[in-house]
Amino acid sequence: MPAGPYPALAVAGFRRWSAYRLATWTSATANVVFGLLKAAVVSATVGAAGGSVAGYDAAEATTFAWLSQALIAPVNLFARDDMAQRVRSGDVAVDLARPVDPQLAAWAGDLGRAAYQFLPRGVPPLLVGALVSGLVLPAAPAPYLLGAVSLVMAVSLSFACQWLVNLLAFRWLDVRGPLALYTVVSLVLTGLAVPVWWFPGWLRELALVTPFPSMLQAPVDVLTGRAAGTAALEVLGVQALWLAGALLAGHVGFRAGARRLVVQGG
Repeated sequence: MPAGPYPALAVAGFRRWSAYRLATWTSATANVVFGLLKAAVVSATVGAAGGSVAGYDAAEATTFAWLSQALIAPVNLFARDDMAQRVRSGDVAVDLARPVDPQLAAWAGDLGRAAYQFLPRGVPPLLVGALVSGLVLPAAPAPYLLGAVSLVMAVSLSFACQWLVNLLAFRWLDVRGPLALYTVVSLVLTGLAVPVWWFPGWLRELALVTPFPSMLQAPVDVLTGRAAGTAALEVLGVQALWLAGALLAGHVGFRAGARRLVVQGG
């Protein structure tokens, strides 16, 4: 991301979301509760399968459950309609007059949001998971360094894909339907409920030709060391390709929508 005003916008995004402290801590509690339920379910599934499912034993499965709960808020799998609302209200005209790229400005703000959300909504599930069932994590530093890069790309990719759905507002003022559909698909294909590697063959293949596994399954695989060395770099490469494509499509789509808005007298 280019330097200039964008780091300041990221800081502003952090501060903005830190203002909603009660809602944040309420959501953190919900994260922990759902983490307990998910850890119990995946552990029972592994036990019923004879001790292993797709290479996951019970400890690895519960680690996946806790990590995915910790990342759900920073990555933000629930689609928001921020840009769609600005198009609907006409405030997007103000964005066009500002001396910053609207997409990059929104991306910077979302990175600031993710940085804040990881603290109160990501750390508690990990602490509870470590105390209740334990976490199977690598001892070497490389998975955490690569995992941090993977997580930043996952957050960015989630933003870029939601930006694309929001751009439909230039044609359809009400995009609640597409956003709801996007949320349902993302909650399934990212591997939030169970690892993508547990999916039936046809669903796993379908998921892997979409960007969704790169939003959650990918950073979890890298952080836990399931994807290590060359495999981890391949995961990061796939994430980078999806991110570059989504950002480019979002840039082109926004410019096309802005031209349409101007032609219509907006």
